Amino acid sequence: MAPAGIALLAGLDAALLLLDLPAPVTTDRLPLVHGMVLVLGFVGTLIALERAVALGVRWGFTAPSLLGAGALLLLAPVPLAVGRLLLLGGAVALVAVYVPLWRRQADEAVLVQTLGAVLAAGAAALWLGGVAVPILLPWLVGFVVLTIAGERLELARLAMGPSAGPTLVLLAVAVAAATAASLLVPDAGSIALGATLAALVAWLATHDVARHTVRAAGLPRYMAVCMLAGYAWAAVAAATWLTSGAVHDGASYDAVVHAVFLGFTLSMVMAHAPVILPVVLGRTLTFHPALYAPVVLLHASLVVRLWLGDALDLPHAWRAGAVLNIAAVLLFAGLTAWRVATSRREGAVR
Repeated sequence: MAPAGIALLAGLDAALLLLDLPAPVTTDRLPLVHGMVLVLGFVGTLIALERAVALGVRWGFTAPSLLGAGALLLLAPVPLAVGRLLLLGGAVALVAVYVPLWRRQADEAVLVQTLGAVLAAGAAALWLGGVAVPILLPWLVGFVVLTIAGERLELARLAMGPSAGPTLVLLAVAVAAATAASLLVPDAGSIALGATLAALVAWLATHDVARHTVRAAGLPRYMAVCMLAGYAWAAVAAATWLTSGAVHDGASYDAVVHAVFLGFTLSMVMAHAPVILPVVLGRTLTFHPALYAPVVLLHASLVVRLWLGDALDLPHAWRAGAVLNIAAVLLFAGLTAWRVATSRREGAVR
C-alpha cells in the first residue's frame, strides 16, 4: 500500500507541474512518468494487491511488490529503464497470479481480468521498448476497463443473468482485438476500439445491479451512484475514439485519458473501497455520507475540465477543472483514512 500511495501523490504532484502550477516536488522526470506512475504504479499495484490477497499465497505478492517498486524507481535518480523493467515484471507476475485463480475456479470473470492483465503487460513491454505513452494509451485503458468489468461480473453475476459470462468474454476479446489494431492501424483501430468499448460499457450499465441499488439507501446507493457515473465517463471516452479516431494529443486526448482514468477508474475505486479495503487491510471501513463529497467534486470537476475546458475551450476552465480533480482525489484519500480510523475506534467502543 505504501508504494501505491507514494505513486498516487507523485502522480498528483506531476499533474501540478504539467499545469504549470506550484508543486511540492519539482523535477524534470515527474511529468515524463506521470501517466505510468498513476496507472501501473498506483492502480496496477492496488489491483495486484487485491488479487494477491484473493490468491492467498506468498508468491502472489510478487506482482504488487514489483509494480510498486517499479513506480518508486521511476521517481528515483536511476535510469528509467530500471523502473520500466520492474513494471513489466510486475505486470507479467499479475498475469501469473490469474493462472492458479483460474485453476481454482474456471470462471469467465477471471478470464476477462486475465485478458486485462495481458494488456497491462503489453503496455509495459511497449513502453520499455520506447513506444510513447499516447500511442500505447489503448492498452492501459483496456487493462483497467477489462479488470473492472471482470470484477463487476464476479460481484454481481446473479443480477446479470446466466449468459453474462460468455457475453462479457466476447466483448472483452473484441476490446482486446481493437486495442491491438489501434497500434497497427491507428485511426481504424481506434474507431473500432471506440465501438467495442461503447458496446461493453452499454452492456455493463444495462446489466449491472447498480441500476436497482441506486434506489436503495446507504452504502448500496453510494456504490451504485459511483458505478453508474463511471460508466457514463467511459462512454465519453468511447464516443471520443469513435468520432475522432486515434488521439495522441490535444483536447480529445485529454478527454479520453481523464474520462477513463478519473471518471471511470477512480469512480470504481471510490465505489469498491468500502468493500475491498477491509479485505486487504483487515480493518473495517464503515460508510458515511461524507464520502459523497469527493464523488460530487470529482464529477463536477470533470464536467468543468472536459466540457467547459476541452470541448468549449473556455479560458481557464481546463486548468480550474484539473485543480479540482486533484482536490477530489486528495479529499477521497483523506476521508477514506478517516473512516478506517474512526471505524476501528467505533468497533472498539462497541
